[in-house]
Amino acid sequence: MPEQMITCSFCRKKVKVHDQYDMPIYDPNTGFAICKNCIKEIHHFVEEHEASEASAAHTGFATELNDILSKNKPHIIKAYLDEYIINQDRAKKILSVAVYNHYKRMKYDYQNEGDSEIEKSNVIMLGPSGCGKTALLSHLSKLLDIPFAVTDASSLTEAGFVGADVEVAVRNLYYAAEKNIEKAEHGIIYLDEFDKIARKSGANNSITADPGHEGVQQALLKMLEGSVVEFTARGQRKHPEAPTIKVDTKNVLFIVGGAFVGIEKIIAKRVQKADANIGFGATVQSKDDENARFDEFIHQVRPEDLMEYGIIPEIIGRLPVICTLETLDEDALLRILTEPKNAPVKQYAKLLAMDNVELDFREDALRAVAKKAIERKTGARSLKGIIEDVMLDVMFDIPRSDEPRKVIITEACINDNARPEIVPMEASDS
Repeated sequence: MPEQMITCSFCRKKVKVHDQYDMPIYDPNTGFAICKNCIKEIHHFVEEHEASEASAAHTGFATELNDILSKNKPHIIKAYLDEYIINQDRAKKILSVAVYNHYKRMKYDYQNEGDSEIEKSNVIMLGPSGCGKTALLSHLSKLLDIPFAVTDASSLTEAGFVGADVEVAVRNLYYAAEKNIEKAEHGIIYLDEFDKIARKSGANNSITADPGHEGVQQALLKMLEGSVVEFTARGQRKHPEAPTIKVDTKNVLFIVGGAFVGIEKIIAKRVQKADANIGFGATVQSKDDENARFDEFIHQVRPEDLMEYGIIPEIIGRLPVICTLETLDEDALLRILTEPKNAPVKQYAKLLAMDNVELDFREDALRAVAKKAIERKTGARSLKGIIEDVMLDVMFDIPRSDEPRKVIITEACINDNARPEIVPMEASDS
């Protein structure tokens, strides 16, 4: 451009302009212009403003951490979980300590920036289906009032294959935090069905691409350790021009869990090999004994057992805390039906009470529900479904009248599909 004098619209100084660099923003039609010095000052102001906002947020969460730690010591967390979860005392203690230490680690990092970090203690949970893994974490997140997101690991695939990329887990947390990035960066991600992404081994080993197994584990490595994860908004496909959201997983606690069906056999093999005797003194383990000692074996799980199962060593190194849960027997399922604050029987009693009806669930009926759940091999997750089948007709007919009544559920209702008895309150009282 020819040399000319142009007045900056911001600083009002006249600048001798030789080329576009002297006056980077200039509209000859309106005369609007911004000189290079003003642009530098604006840029400096924006950087300072962003840094002050980050510092304020940093200080705010550090103060919030003090409050979280004071209210949620391990014994307080376990006492809260005891109100909702039956048995699994060992798992409750492990999770209580893991979560408390996780937030202490964040507080240490805030107070000792630049000093050596305390490594993150992600958790791996092992336990049969319906033993309370997801329920434990769901109640834990409510107590801590932090974002908590569950992602099915079996739906994840390695980048480039049809399916959900591993970034979906962080995206789910972002939306669970109501799109608040700072909250998301201090939340909990639970990867369910983690055993389904164990790599194939032995006879099932494949030399072809493995998008649903080892490749997914490799893709999860940096995320578990702590890295900035970039993802598109929900529903948007990945392409170079798509706007992205960035979340740092450095302070996200990862908990992975699964049934790990058959791992007790791997543990039993290792334990029995270590304890093996020679000759006539050798111990013979029957299949029935092995099934009966499931709980004993599962508590002896070691990293090498997980590696043999198909979890890669690098992943195991990023999951230092191993949490094991026992099977639920009939007595435990019976307690789950009635004792917790959100017990299924209590829920139905509250629903019926709103229609002026009392629920009388007999002891033999409760035990029949527990036995049926054991037969289905689904643990506690099927208890409410079994009761729902029995209560369907009752819940449909009850609103027809406002009279005080009592609903009586007996063993025959559970086992023989007998219709629950509905009697007037006066007759039931007499």
